Amino acid sequence: MSLQILLQRILFLFGVGFLIANILIIVDLIRFRIRKRSALLVWQGEKPQFYGFSLALGVMLGLLFLFKLFVQHRPIQTLLGESMMFVYYGYALPISTKIARGFYRDGIWSDSGFLRWAQISAVSWKEEGRITLVLISHFKNIAKRLEVPGNLYGQARRLLRDQIKAHAIHIGGTGLDLGSRDEADAV
Repeated sequence: MSLQILLQRILFLFGVGFLIANILIIVDLIRFRIRKRSALLVWQGEKPQFYGFSLALGVMLGLLFLFKLFVQHRPIQTLLGESMMFVYYGYALPISTKIARGFYRDGIWSDSGFLRWAQISAVSWKEEGRITLVLISHFKNIAKRLEVPGNLYGQARRLLRDQIKAHAIHIGGTGLDLGSRDEADAV
């Protein structure tokens, strides 16, 4: 197998991976559009750390795609990798930063995705530097983070307390449950 064929196959695999990533972002954007009307307390999330570099990478991938298509006259079906990476860095990633983080009627949109109220089993606040809400899921053994602006910290705590009192969130599953602790105190 020649080096060129090997590189084409690797780029094809990258294309499949980025196609899946693009589909996941599109699904998140659709879910956000549906939930947008039910926002309780939301704010614009910060841009990713290397946002400018990602945009520059998107531009470079777009130029590479055009070069291979029009200068090298490559068939479009051989450009899946470059095209999907271009769509991801040039469009999907920048548009995904428009998803408002925060509290919705049916759950919380964290920095890494949406979590329904009933899925939350533990909450914790990290107040060193930036204020961060850490959420633990009943179903997935992962923690999700949500950076909360300082001016919305009190409102966010009240919202969490209200959801616990309304029994939308059931805190539990850690330590000994002796029945002497009120769930609202966890916030």
